[in-house]
Amino acid sequence: MAGRMDGKVVFLTGAARGQGRAHAVRLAEEGADIIAVDICESIPTVTQYEGATPEDLQETVRLVEALDRRIVAQQADVRDGARLKEVLDSGVAELGRLDGVVANAGIDILRPWDGYSDREFRDVIDVNLMGVWNTVMASAPVLVEAGQGGSIVLVSSAGGLKPGPFNIPYVASKYAVTGMGKTLAAELGKHRIRVNTIHPGPIDTEMARGAKAHFAEVSAGNEALLGVYSNFHPDAAMEPRMISHAIVYLLSDESTWTTAHALAVDGGMSAY
Repeated sequence: MAGRMDGKVVFLTGAARGQGRAHAVRLAEEGADIIAVDICESIPTVTQYEGATPEDLQETVRLVEALDRRIVAQQADVRDGARLKEVLDSGVAELGRLDGVVANAGIDILRPWDGYSDREFRDVIDVNLMGVWNTVMASAPVLVEAGQGGSIVLVSSAGGLKPGPFNIPYVASKYAVTGMGKTLAAELGKHRIRVNTIHPGPIDTEMARGAKAHFAEVSAGNEALLGVYSNFHPDAAMEPRMISHAIVYLLSDESTWTTAHALAVDGGMSAY
């Protein structure tokens, strides 16, 4: 039985663990080959959880190859546009084409509104917003030149659709990604390239667990605002694979007429 992504090649950032690894594996299950990048190190201002490692990225490689799919994986910082283009071009040269893009890499730092340093704020914006922009700028021209259309998925957040107290730079970056996706969809539509954003809610990743562990500290004296993060689902958090299922739809030919859409997979968190 043919997979929904047979013959397609996908460029994926933040692939070493968490959502990125889940997306790589799920796409490989459906027949895709992968060009994967991850910084594979901790960012000094991000102290609430540890960064991924080169060993984490190699585990993603192992899992994809165990599914008999090809993967080109290299370390790269999404803040470095030239490096992203270098890795993508080498991946396309090896795998022969590019069909889809998942701009997944992101970081989070929790603080009260007046607790951020300028460096912390800038690092979140640089990774979560400029990193997405760099990913698009490296990949969209390849899709345009190929002339076969394609699909770009920008990973935003439920926090890109509604407020997220104690998380200002993250929410600002994710709202910006939402707007970026809709605008890119308009301009790239003539090339049959669709662009959508996906908005995860509570998810079981290292980043989310690190944030959850610090909510009591950062919300002290204003705990009532934590209700903003509630949802309708009885479980506390979803597995990253739940987002991956939606990623497969948005990258596959099933979504040919789906573009400029903000797809929430959040248990209803963004509904109120």
